[in-house]
Amino acid sequence: MAIKELQVDALVIGGGIAGMQSALDLADQGFHVALVEKEASIGGKMIALSKVFPTLDCCSCITTPKMSAVAHHENIDLLTYCEVQNVCQNGGGFKAQVIKKPRYVDEDKCTGCRQCEYACPIDIPSEFDLGLGAHRAIRVPFSTAVPQKVVLDIENCILCGKCEKACPHSCIDFTQTAQEFEIEAQAIVLATGFNLTPTDAKEEYGSGSIPNVVSPLVVERLLAPTGPYGHVLRPSDGKEPDSIAYVQCAGSRDKTLGVEYCSRICCMYAIKQAMLLSGALPLADITIYYMDIRTFGKGYEQFYQNARAMGIEFVKGKVAKISEDQADGEPSGHNPVVRVELIDDGSRIVERQHALVVLSTGMVPAYNPQELYGVPIAADDGFIKLSSPNLSPSVTDRPGIFVTGTAAGPMDIVDSIVLAGAAAAETAAYLTSNQKPVTSKPYSVNSKLVTEY
Repeated sequence: MAIKELQVDALVIGGGIAGMQSALDLADQGFHVALVEKEASIGGKMIALSKVFPTLDCCSCITTPKMSAVAHHENIDLLTYCEVQNVCQNGGGFKAQVIKKPRYVDEDKCTGCRQCEYACPIDIPSEFDLGLGAHRAIRVPFSTAVPQKVVLDIENCILCGKCEKACPHSCIDFTQTAQEFEIEAQAIVLATGFNLTPTDAKEEYGSGSIPNVVSPLVVERLLAPTGPYGHVLRPSDGKEPDSIAYVQCAGSRDKTLGVEYCSRICCMYAIKQAMLLSGALPLADITIYYMDIRTFGKGYEQFYQNARAMGIEFVKGKVAKISEDQADGEPSGHNPVVRVELIDDGSRIVERQHALVVLSTGMVPAYNPQELYGVPIAADDGFIKLSSPNLSPSVTDRPGIFVTGTAAGPMDIVDSIVLAGAAAAETAAYLTSNQKPVTSKPYSVNSKLVTEY
């Protein structure tokens, strides 16, 4: 298979909020940027959230304009559904070998009309909604996806041909295969993001077997305006929960999970969700079980005090176990029962029943770049090691490779955007001191780089 080539000033790996901001900042300075995202749309985890703390602004309202700006910027080549396979030194720069996964759709012709999606008879669990909802085997990834191009899940496709017949532009191509190409860049920005510690990691919390013990991202989708139900319903039976509990430090500050550090954001997103749940379910009782409340940013302490004033109950205590309610030895209403030590009440141990329990899981690295990019990771947390985190928080130990966002460590959205600007500034300074910007007019990967599958 022939390998095409793309020459740019900077290669940004990851299309979340930090990667998009770094790409935009570099592109606005006149540098030619390629943004590689492994998913079918940019936006990262932020596009799936409900609102941001402490302002409670709409996440989609913040993220969607940036996604659109990236897609339409003349100095940015947006490469979605692509993964970097290999990176090697190329003189003073780098050469990355990238594979573009097949969408089984001609992206140049596709207008995102969704006629193929409406015609498809196969429903599968929605990854974007974390399995709460369903989508068709061929679909636009989500309503605000960028680019608005459909992608076919060939593993679940029955090859009935209904999508092909419904498409008004003859976009469907079941014979597409993966396409390889190379990118030459003078600098690389790693914005590979984070994952949450799994909810099934601790046996004491049910090992994922209790249906109404959920992750915070599930609650984000329930609260989001683009959510699957348009209302907050618990997963086991679709009922409105009348009692909701948050268990803090359920995936951080825990030596048994190998995550001994504080993830910084868990207290704040729990408080934010509790306030939003108070508005969505005014009659629900909401409790937050915590060891320490860490409100580290501007306005965060006041945000916490506002939550207390709203009637949200904060209980200082460590949750030892979560089980289901029992009736004659058999599970009853799938209501989680929390066993907790009340620190402020003489270390008294009690059991409390709730309709829904949310585990405030922590941040872990989404990707280990050490082998592919040659940048070391920190021994204590697995995030990318920084040469001088206080003076140069985006500079790695390998010249020409920079880091931004939660690839560098746990942080909130505000800090991710700030660090993205710092990474762009460091990258621009590096490019300016080493070479002149690429002056050739950028072009679309869909129309010129990847011409045929």
